Amino acid sequence: MFQFVKSAKWKVGRGAGAEGARGFRRGRGTVAWHKMGEGWSWVQRDISSSEEAAREGWEQVKRDLAAESYRLYVLDEFAYPLHWGWIDNHAEVISVLRDRPGTQHVVITGRNAPQELVDFADLVTDMSKVKHPMDTGQKGQRGIEW
Repeated sequence: MFQFVKSAKWKVGRGAGAEGARGFRRGRGTVAWHKMGEGWSWVQRDISSSEEAAREGWEQVKRDLAAESYRLYVLDEFAYPLHWGWIDNHAEVISVLRDRPGTQHVVITGRNAPQELVDFADLVTDMSKVKHPMDTGQKGQRGIEW
């Protein structure tokens, strides 16, 4: 799991769920969890400090793909650094994904994915919020958002 934009300081529900999974180990192991960023993509006003971390995260993903380190990669909110121009070589991203060795699977999440990536992808899902507790001022819930 590569979480782009999210801060390593914050604990999220997905991380807690993974930690409960059998065989979980941080770093190498059943699930590896990497957080690169300084804030939530939809709340933080100034997340420019996450730009360098996102670039470094992409470099790590490229190394891990080339080494076939994992079978499944989740690039959580990776569409944001692409949309914001932090990782601006979309052709390179597509080339790395297209030419990855083995049978590795890559899942990319986030809004506003570049059209080139959408065109390249095997599966694209467009999810939109209809209603969320945050709309009424409810704070994040333990085990759900953190």
